[in-house]
Amino acid sequence: MKNYLVLTFLSLLTLVSYAQMPGGNSGNRQSMTGSLYGKVIESKSGKPIEFASVELIQNRLDTATKKKVDVVVGGMLTKTNGDFRLENVPVMGQLKLRITVIGYSPYEHPVTFDFKKPSGGDPNAMMTALDKDLGNIKIDFAEKTLDNVTVTASGSTALKLGIDRKIFGVDKNIVSAGGTAVDVMKNVPSVNVDLDGNVTMRNNSPQIFVDGRPTTMSLDQIPADVIESVEIITNPSAKFDASGGTSGIINVVLKKNKKVGYSGSVRTSIDSRAKVGLGGDFNIRQEKVNFFANLNLNQRKSISNGNTDRFTFGMPNSQLAQDDNSTMQGTFKFGRAGFDYFVDNRNTLSLSGNIAKGTMKPNSSSMMWTDILGSPVTSSLADRLSNSKNNFQSTGSTLSFKHNFPKAGMDWSTDITYNTSKNNNTNLINTDSLDYTSHNILKTNSQRQDGSGTNNSFVIQTDYTNPLSDKSKLEMGARVSVRNVDSKNEFYFIDPSTGTAIYNPLLSVNYNSTDKVYAAYTTFSNQVKNFGYQLGLRVESSNYTGNLPDKGQSFNIKFPVSLFPSVFLSNKLKNNQEMQLNYTRKINRPNFWQLYPFTDYSDTLNISRGNPDLKPEFTNSVEFSYQKIFKKNNDNFLASIYYKNTNSLITRFQTQEISPITSKNIIVNTYINASSSYVTGLEMTLKTKMTKWWDMTTNMNLFTSKINTGIAGQPDQPQFASWFGKLNNTFKVFKNFTTQLSAEYQSKSILPPGSGVKGGGGGMFGGGGMFGQSSSAQGYVRDNYFVDLGFRYEFLKNKQASISLNINDIFATRRSSIHSESPYFTQDVLRYRDPQVFRLSFNWRFGKFDPNLFKRKNQKSQGDGSGDMNNMGM
Repeated sequence: MKNYLVLTFLSLLTLVSYAQMPGGNSGNRQSMTGSLYGKVIESKSGKPIEFASVELIQNRLDTATKKKVDVVVGGMLTKTNGDFRLENVPVMGQLKLRITVIGYSPYEHPVTFDFKKPSGGDPNAMMTALDKDLGNIKIDFAEKTLDNVTVTASGSTALKLGIDRKIFGVDKNIVSAGGTAVDVMKNVPSVNVDLDGNVTMRNNSPQIFVDGRPTTMSLDQIPADVIESVEIITNPSAKFDASGGTSGIINVVLKKNKKVGYSGSVRTSIDSRAKVGLGGDFNIRQEKVNFFANLNLNQRKSISNGNTDRFTFGMPNSQLAQDDNSTMQGTFKFGRAGFDYFVDNRNTLSLSGNIAKGTMKPNSSSMMWTDILGSPVTSSLADRLSNSKNNFQSTGSTLSFKHNFPKAGMDWSTDITYNTSKNNNTNLINTDSLDYTSHNILKTNSQRQDGSGTNNSFVIQTDYTNPLSDKSKLEMGARVSVRNVDSKNEFYFIDPSTGTAIYNPLLSVNYNSTDKVYAAYTTFSNQVKNFGYQLGLRVESSNYTGNLPDKGQSFNIKFPVSLFPSVFLSNKLKNNQEMQLNYTRKINRPNFWQLYPFTDYSDTLNISRGNPDLKPEFTNSVEFSYQKIFKKNNDNFLASIYYKNTNSLITRFQTQEISPITSKNIIVNTYINASSSYVTGLEMTLKTKMTKWWDMTTNMNLFTSKINTGIAGQPDQPQFASWFGKLNNTFKVFKNFTTQLSAEYQSKSILPPGSGVKGGGGGMFGGGGMFGQSSSAQGYVRDNYFVDLGFRYEFLKNKQASISLNINDIFATRRSSIHSESPYFTQDVLRYRDPQVFRLSFNWRFGKFDPNLFKRKNQKSQGDGSGDMNNMGM
């Protein structure tokens, strides 16, 4: 494997080195040249504009294709005073001048030398014509600017549909204002979010990225107000990570502005539970440096209630009824800062970092009625109180370098990402056994569970793109990922007479692991008239090591080198229609909790154990998509038929054994590799402008799936069709006033084979606990629906300020109702959480996009800013 990676890197370096070799111009011959010069200024103020990119384009005949193409024959950056001068410019031929600078509208205009050969006249006239002054060239700001505050007009919708991905703009989403990324996901097409913030996409768990890179933060640790957009990629190509990709990728893009000048916002919010939020963003672009920062402080209070009914088969049978109430309060902080350094117009260095930190205090109470159905029937009653305190902190940093070659579209980039998180928590559980009639306390049992953990992730990735022609492109890259996880859980019994905590080593666990993944990829894409294709191949291997230092146990799992091909075919039809057919192969390696070989007895209803003998599961995905864009209102319709087949599916499995603590029969939940599974479905998304004041986006997903366990005596999961739909309406009835109404319906559906990507991530709002979550591969989720409503009023000049009011689950119908069963029991769990919460938010924006506002005081140190782009070092 090491030899393969070395060979891949050497091949990449060789290709980059070859691309940097200076090329000669074969067949050079002497031709008449001249000079062009002028000054670039603002159209209104007349101020000179520095560092504007000036390019001279000539239309030439391509000898290979026999077609005329645009070629850059000269260029430079303007000086501090806005001057530029282009030397050795060909006199003959069609020329045009192109000027671009961030924050301004691009300028493009044909130029000529007006050259005429002298016939017996003064030859100095010819020389003068070869040195042409273009004068002052005025360019305009890119956006409307009034009183130094720039406001970009909102588009007609928050959703952009592409045949390979969907992009959801968060700024236009009113109902998630003041919330977290979990609230954002509730409104994103193709994404399903359960009551605890677990995210699934097409009934499977997606990968979660932040700014295109892995993260240790959970979704509910990311404030909605710092998110720019969310990208949904349902079937990623070989360029993307193959691990955990059974359901695609969700990429959370955070806000960052690169416009010259400064901008920012200040915001605050308060909800109906008197919990406040504060935040702000700031961005400044000064010459070659772009700096950005944002800070958020949020308080939270979450209230949930539910009940569990469980019937256990045995000698004799028993049944349990449990009522639960839980309240969680806490505070979390989020900060992010970074900068981009534009070394020159071809090289950019970026550094960014983020931190999320908080404390949560969940408290829950459970009343449990148990009946042993023997002869006679015996009944018992218990009251359990749980008080917890959870602290968490996640930090991340990314260092990036990107080099653009003179060849358009050709670039090389390298990213180094380091993420780390840590948490510690303590949970004190008191269980009172009560008299069934009088409810007097008969005895009390107390226990304490202390947990702590760290998660460190290091990723280095390099990517190279080379457009071989205007129709074809070659991409290649390599990636190394290393993750270290350390988890420690200590279990104590409390002596009722002395209150002393007595350590129990049998129920405690200290586990750490190291996971290393090596990958390399290459893709080739080409366009032949209206038909396009992309062929890709990714190579991955990994090594997993786990240790139980207190038990003296360790194990090592090496996953061999695997190939992951991808094929994308597309065809553009008439009348703005397009079709795409794609195929990919992905892998899902068993995670930390699925592998650790220790039995967790802390929850008597869900005793669990990992399985170090698990193998990775492989998924083959096929998707056919059709897209139609309607010209009249720019409406968009996208339909996709998808099929995913997974072999060696990792799923939950139950076994019955004797407890070493009580010497009674217990049910242990573990993991196995099932034989196979498949999911197939039809997804349709329609973005339409109903009227001038009404925009609507609808999303519907009809699907069915089946799990074949392949285990004797273990019945397969029943199969049935399911569907869910999302409806998002935006109304602009009055000036400066916008209303958003969103609704979602989820029909009865089978339980996902694995747990979703959780918003709680073990730190903040992850529920569960005493509510007895389903633990069997057998079962289904009952239907569920909810409606959210939001209002926004914008005021002050250029709509600098806005007030938003949103109400989630306005009819208090959102629930989690799960039925599960096995050869050992049947169970029904019903829960409700945080219905009808109001949140009032205020936001004020400011900014000034003036590229000359932050000029260096010592202009002499800048140099003249000139340089021929054709002869620039690479």
